[in-house]
Amino acid sequence: MVVSTLEGDDLILCQITSQYVRDNYAVSLNDKDFETGGLKQPSNVRPNRIFTADSHIVLYHVGGLRGIS
Repeated sequence: MVVSTLEGDDLILCQITSQYVRDNYAVSLNDKDFETGGLKQPSNVRPNRIFTADSHIVLYHVGGLRGIS
C-alpha cells in the first residue's frame, strides 16, 4: 500500500520487532501473514513507530504481506 510518494530517496518505514511489546498499538505478524517470503520468528508491527530513512540503508526485502497492494 502506498501511503505517500516522497521526493528523493526517502522511504516511510514502520518498526517491526521480535521483542515482546507492551502497548495497545502493536499488531502481531507471523508467516501466515505473508504472501511471499517471511520472517525468522513471530514479530510485532509497531505503527506508532513511524520514521523516514534513505532507501540506500535498506539491505534486502524479506517478503510481501497478504492484502497489501
